[in-house]
Amino acid sequence: MAAVDRAENILLPAFDSWRSGGLSDMVPTSPAPGTFDWLVGIFRAHQKWKEVDHKTQRLYEQGLSLFSNQILKDGSRAGSKQISDFTKAFVDAIYAKLLVVDDKDPGGNIVKRERRRFANASMTACRRAWFVGQRAQETVVPATNPFSRMGLKSRAPGQPARETPTATWDELVAFRISAKKLGYNSVGTAALLTWEWLQREEHVFGAFEISHYRPNERPNSVKIVHPKNGEEAWWPLFDETGEPLFPELMEELDAIKEKMILGLIFRRDHKHRRSRTPLPWITERKDLRYLRSVVKKIVIAAGIRTELSFTSFRHGGFTEGADSDLTDAELRAAARHRSTRQLPAYAKRTRKQLISGSKKRREERTKAALVRSRTDTSRAS
Repeated sequence: MAAVDRAENILLPAFDSWRSGGLSDMVPTSPAPGTFDWLVGIFRAHQKWKEVDHKTQRLYEQGLSLFSNQILKDGSRAGSKQISDFTKAFVDAIYAKLLVVDDKDPGGNIVKRERRRFANASMTACRRAWFVGQRAQETVVPATNPFSRMGLKSRAPGQPARETPTATWDELVAFRISAKKLGYNSVGTAALLTWEWLQREEHVFGAFEISHYRPNERPNSVKIVHPKNGEEAWWPLFDETGEPLFPELMEELDAIKEKMILGLIFRRDHKHRRSRTPLPWITERKDLRYLRSVVKKIVIAAGIRTELSFTSFRHGGFTEGADSDLTDAELRAAARHRSTRQLPAYAKRTRKQLISGSKKRREERTKAALVRSRTDTSRAS
């Protein structure tokens, strides 16, 4: 079988290239039916592929290419193999090869380097392609997916977990001041929002609309949507006495709402933008790369830790909540978490919990500011 594959996929194409003077190389060849390359083509032509955002498509492309272009012992590509011949052992063997790559150290010596994140992403993309292909071509694609249940580990044994750097309140303040100086007012407001309401980046810039904030039918609330788990909730903006829970954030959002009627709240409002009309920060293909480059620019200008990202401010909000002695119920109510794996106890989410948690965080923030002020005063004297 290996000899046949080598003849069909290597020797015969090379002979055709020699006979045609290289002209046959210019003609794109369609993958042989039933091969992994063919399966990838089925996946990319399927509606499921079109439903995936641009960033994920790019990751899938990289992962599928990494597996398909792996050269086997017989000199052929893994993508040229018939999927009917795939076994779990075959997939595991290729994963082991993808996991470690040869690299050069500063002295020019060959060293082994692990690329676990890329290898895992490749297996994830292949698993998805197989499932989609099986539904589309169930008579050709085997029902047993050899990429399933591989027990992939996010890190090597003994290796510490990668953590998103957590921003402090002072770093958030510095970031917002810098954003305003550079003309990126919307990014500064969005950073405060993700801190206060613990919203993910994709929600803040891709799902939070004008109609969600203080609509006529609910002028004292804001609608919070979590795209990741599909949760929706109305968050109170005032406590029982009518005092605003988020005065700074509400002032800035009120100002935005006065100028806009429909659509996403956060748009490219800087004066040096290319388009006259303020476009959303997120693109039609759900791409936030430009926003992330702007965030890095603001971080550097603010003189805060360069490893901070927009997500760092959400993590900072969670940390503030924990430091303010919020209960599990209050944290879960704020973050809209449903699983005990995310927070250790189930609890009913109520308006009272949201108000109580918000007030506790603000009180903790005020106490910290007073301590800093007294320290500065004593040093000055």
